[in-house]
Amino acid sequence: MDDFTDLIAANKTFAEDFTLGDFDGVAHAGVAIVTCMDSRIDPLRMLGLEHGDAKIFRNPGGRVDGSALEALVLGVHLLGVERILIVPHTKCAMAGNTEADLRVKVGSSMGVDASWQEFHVITDQIASLQEDVRRVRSHPLIPESVKIGGFLYYVDTGLIDQKF
Repeated sequence: MDDFTDLIAANKTFAEDFTLGDFDGVAHAGVAIVTCMDSRIDPLRMLGLEHGDAKIFRNPGGRVDGSALEALVLGVHLLGVERILIVPHTKCAMAGNTEADLRVKVGSSMGVDASWQEFHVITDQIASLQEDVRRVRSHPLIPESVKIGGFLYYVDTGLIDQKF
């Protein structure tokens, strides 16, 4: 069995004063965030939000793919989402590598051929962000009343800059 002892112990400490058992699951601030899986990003704290305020969807690069769109549609119609922020970040590995780079790095790490794996790298972060904002705004199941913004998060300063 894999060793998760430290995390299980931390969870027990967390559960000792757990107060969210009756939480309704609604985004109390009406916010949904699509961002990267990068551990330098703390989606709630960077926006002054707290647990329960937002629905957060993370993936490599913070792209609005099919799964992100599904989450956003559900968030809007079932979970109180009224504002959507799409937030990629500076120094992102998905924007700083090519498909070939990532295939070589992963293949070398695993000791196998990874040339078949797609990683969906980002060649132009701003153009990709604009495309993602447009994709959400034009989705037939996301009403025009929902506010949608495209931002870039700067990992060295903690600031966000609205681009769209």
